[in-house]
Amino acid sequence: QVQLVESGGGLVQAGGSLRLSCAASGPSFSRYAMGWFRQAPGKEREFVAAISWSGDSTDYADSVKGRFTISRDNAKITVYLQMNSLKPEDTAVYYCAASRVASKTTIYLWAYEFWGQGTQVTVSS
Repeated sequence: QVQLVESGGGLVQAGGSLRLSCAASGPSFSRYAMGWFRQAPGKEREFVAAISWSGDSTDYADSVKGRFTISRDNAKITVYLQMNSLKPEDTAVYYCAASRVASKTTIYLWAYEFWGQGTQVTVSS
């Protein structure tokens, strides 16, 4: 069983940056593909970014391409989401998730078995 704890959220002005961290515990973390999702009030949870277990493959939602970067440090058992040029529409609760079924990366919510509790990101205009 993998446990995930997000941190790094907060309030930032439009154009600013934040780095989210997702600390994992449990066996075989390095074998899991990892993803970040977000959920704004009144909206469905949506895919943001994903990274393969080795870190050699990444995938991004079109809305964040060129602004967000996902990375992982298997030695530290941590996944990161660097968010630059933030926009008010990026405001949401951000969740990290772990998948055992993805061969590389997956954008599909159903493929992720383990979820963190979420961290709030608020971007003011």
